[in-house]
Amino acid sequence: MTFSRIRRPEIGSVALSAIAAAYLLLATNNSFWTHATRYFGTSKLSLLVFGAALFLALFSILIPMSVKYLMKPALIFFILVSASASYFADAFGIIIDRDMIGSAVVTTPAEASHLLTGSLAQHLVVYALAPSLIVAWIKVRHRRFLPKFAVNFLFVTVALFAAGGLVYSNFATFAYVLREHTDLMKRFNPTGPLIAAARYGLSTYRERNLVVQPLGTDAHQGGRIAQVGKPVVVVVVAGETARAMNFSLDGYGRETNPELKALGAINYPNTTSCGTATAVSLPCMFSVYPRDEYSDWKARSTENLVNVLTHAGVSVSWWDNNTGSKGIADLISFASMTNQKNSPLCSKGECLDEIFLEELDHKLGATTKNSVIVLHQLGSHGPSYYRRYPEAFRRFTPDCRTPELMRCTNAEIVNAYDNTILYTDHVLASVAKLLEKHQDRLAGAMIYMSDHGESLGENGIYLHGAPYAIAPKEQTQVPFIAWFSKTYQAAMRVDTGCLAKERDQPRSHDNLFHTVLGMLDVETKVYNRTLDAFASCTRPDAGKAAPGFHAVDSQSVADPASGVL
Repeated sequence: MTFSRIRRPEIGSVALSAIAAAYLLLATNNSFWTHATRYFGTSKLSLLVFGAALFLALFSILIPMSVKYLMKPALIFFILVSASASYFADAFGIIIDRDMIGSAVVTTPAEASHLLTGSLAQHLVVYALAPSLIVAWIKVRHRRFLPKFAVNFLFVTVALFAAGGLVYSNFATFAYVLREHTDLMKRFNPTGPLIAAARYGLSTYRERNLVVQPLGTDAHQGGRIAQVGKPVVVVVVAGETARAMNFSLDGYGRETNPELKALGAINYPNTTSCGTATAVSLPCMFSVYPRDEYSDWKARSTENLVNVLTHAGVSVSWWDNNTGSKGIADLISFASMTNQKNSPLCSKGECLDEIFLEELDHKLGATTKNSVIVLHQLGSHGPSYYRRYPEAFRRFTPDCRTPELMRCTNAEIVNAYDNTILYTDHVLASVAKLLEKHQDRLAGAMIYMSDHGESLGENGIYLHGAPYAIAPKEQTQVPFIAWFSKTYQAAMRVDTGCLAKERDQPRSHDNLFHTVLGMLDVETKVYNRTLDAFASCTRPDAGKAAPGFHAVDSQSVADPASGVL
């Protein structure tokens, strides 16, 4: 008997909607139920009632779509979304929120390829392809329009009233759980990812006619830097996915920072990030807004640190070995380092971070004016940690040699990650040594700050991107390191002994904007001395006010919509 002669099973549209709702609820929400079980604790009956209410709510959403020509595409779409989201939630413990959608949109093919694994394919075959083919194959019985409308209306009404009754019967418990654990419904498939995508789409639509407001147009270089007699060059290294707790400079048990330690770099172990994903943290780092005032809209509608430096006459360049500047460098010199085709440091569209060094050496040798060079690292970006360092830095073994982290032990994952930090230590030390090499003709300094941290399996969470309100410290505690050449220390009157004494003071991404302005002695109304991490240890000219200091607080920089900047 041929396949074509097999009789296709038939099912009513209401019954199929109920089966689909049950499938989505139970088969594609393992992470959701794991967290729900923990959040509800001993209230098992309330958890069961909560599940029943969710089933009825999902059923009431699917029923209106159970019309001919719409039902099968809609069900298949929901299955595909839920199955895809469930893989990343189950494998890495992540939540697909608006920021995660934004990060996915701007990722590169090379970066995305690390997530396209055999485990993902297997998961999609079982949880997406197979049920989708079943939905496509079976025959669905549909009533005529008016009877169908009446039946569907009846089922939706009964389902919603029943769901409402269940919620009302346990309202106090539900309200407490959802209020205390705002992440729970964000984990629910398919509504969580779909709502996140809608929010991202709306925010993108809102920004279609965005006009960037100028910032710091009064900026100019002060008297201190004018007396140096040679170019002042600050290299700002924007790190990627480096968490502070794995830096030996921060007290980590392994020696992951031997070269920076030997150079006497200044380290701030109590530093927090603005976000947990590059798409949020990177623009926030270079924004004038502190984290508690920051929004994507504000960042996109206001010029940033590199623009203020340009207004002051500083030459600014952005070199990128990641997925771009997220709009920060749109108005300055930008170079993508991953475009180098024949370099032994590059493979499959990605390059090791040493790709910066040769070009930086040439740049420093030819620099004739005060400059800032931003190096945006690939750093420790996962899950393919093993591809972020060369064989010479494979010191901690055995290391995880696959992007499928679930196939590695925790020790292997940590070993691979620690090797990335060891390699970053080498790259940063190499930058400092290049500045030192050229100190006869320039005064150089380096500042390093990572965009966010990384989870390596703690509490079942991997990678990054957790909503900030519930993000673990592994994702929000970041390294902040500075190094100053002796020429820079003398020329710009920086007391590194004083800085070392202040290393335990709390720092954050809020400090970067004002600290870099201070390092270049840029005077402007938008400079806030209290947020300059080095200001208290930088000596002003005799008889003058502190360098670049204008007493303003964060309220001086208002929302662009207010017309005050």
